[in-house]
Amino acid sequence: MAAKSRIWTAALIVIGDEILSGRTEDRNIAQVARWLNDQGIRLLEVRVVADDTNAIVEAVNALRPDHDYLFTTGGIGPTHDDITIDSIASAFGVPVVVHPEARRILEAYYRDRPLGITEARLRMARVPAGAELIPNPTSGAPGVRMGNVYILAGIPNVAKAMLKALDGKIEGGEPMVSVTVRAHAAESDVAELLKAVQDEHPGVSIGSYPFYLQGNYGADFVVRSEDEKLANACAKVLRKKLMAAGVEIVEAE
Repeated sequence: MAAKSRIWTAALIVIGDEILSGRTEDRNIAQVARWLNDQGIRLLEVRVVADDTNAIVEAVNALRPDHDYLFTTGGIGPTHDDITIDSIASAFGVPVVVHPEARRILEAYYRDRPLGITEARLRMARVPAGAELIPNPTSGAPGVRMGNVYILAGIPNVAKAMLKALDGKIEGGEPMVSVTVRAHAAESDVAELLKAVQDEHPGVSIGSYPFYLQGNYGADFVVRSEDEKLANACAKVLRKKLMAAGVEIVEAE
């Protein structure tokens, strides 16, 4: 029997009063989750916390020991309420320092822009002592890595650029492959069938996600596995058994 592959895990902390108030709709969870899956890492937990030092410190220290990686988004800009760097430094028990390379990057980025480099903009060169930088080709100000904590911007396109800069740079396992079987079926009608098919296919999980589309109810049955052949084989069996039970398959991906 083949040895079970190592499962790499991550958690995400989304930081920002604007997220909790509903003023801003978060778009980072989905893109971080997708990127992590491409790296072969499972996102297992997400917390949304306020711009509050104690809340950030508590969340960081609760999550970073339990996962291979912890990502944060938000709170690393130039204003007084951007407190993520200070909070994570507190979580690690280290001071905040100005990273010389981050300062150089910001000075070059703002050299020909109105006002040039200012004290507010220099706040974005601050890091917990001992941290490394994450490149940011979009807006100059870099992200930060402190131990297994990766500190990203809250602006989605900037966070995306930082993630791209990390492509292939962190260790992971096999990406999770998913195959979707879409059907006009009530979950309760096929619950036992789904479990039976999953039980017949070790190494595969089946998730059920109901939808209402163009006046019809149905569900997407998502077959997931680290092994593409296993996922496809399971999906094929699932389609056949659903059709044998009189279920209409309306789309298969």
